Amino acid sequence: MIFTARHVILANIKTDQGRTLKPTNTDCEKCESRGKGIFCELETLSLGEVDERKVTNTYKKGHTIFFQGNPPFGLYCVRNGKIKVSKIGNDGKESIIRIASGGDVLGHRSLFSEEVYTATATVIEDASICFIDKKFIYKEIQDQPTVALNLIQKLSREMGSAEARSASMSQKNVRERLAELFLTLAKTYGVEEKGRTKLDIKLTREEIASMVGTANETVIRFISEFKDEGLIEQDGKTIYVKDKEKLTEYANLNY
Repeated sequence: MIFTARHVILANIKTDQGRTLKPTNTDCEKCESRGKGIFCELETLSLGEVDERKVTNTYKKGHTIFFQGNPPFGLYCVRNGKIKVSKIGNDGKESIIRIASGGDVLGHRSLFSEEVYTATATVIEDASICFIDKKFIYKEIQDQPTVALNLIQKLSREMGSAEARSASMSQKNVRERLAELFLTLAKTYGVEEKGRTKLDIKLTREEIASMVGTANETVIRFISEFKDEGLIEQDGKTIYVKDKEKLTEYANLNY
């Protein structure tokens, strides 16, 4: 079957398991994530053009935005929510590359390298995401240098994070990697609350294990140890970081 950008847009309005995803009408100028997005420096007139060309949909937790191995037809801009980007190995095991949230873009590396998606994007927290077709995003990059610069900056930051993660996976043990993950999540999604930091993101044990490259049982054991030592607390699926200094020591970090 030959896919087109229109197929992608229409597919985004459908759902997994019979649930309906309703398209939402959003205004780029009023987007809560505009300041962190690639169009943050555009004037009102140019933003209006983006408004006319984009398609915005809401997605439920568990919905897949795109699949590893499929061709890209455009760019996805996250308005809100959280999406995991993961690779599936030949053995069927998932390896989470990153978590995207408001202001982030998805699918850009494959789009500009003219390759198929090398990962799968799955919603882990209900999300609102805008789709912009390939032809228009290429035009914007040519006409608006700030858009190109913002994309380059995002790619550079992602590359830096990937390099740091690769070094961590090869040089640190599981305890160190888990401590580092909690600190990273606290920095990115942390909300200060009564002398502790609430991680405003809910990850399953399997997802945490995937992010630190170990088995679920090992993650469960170290989380239990961290709780016993007073480094973290847990209320249901919500994790609170209590002792960043000790976690930093465990993670062998200098900040």
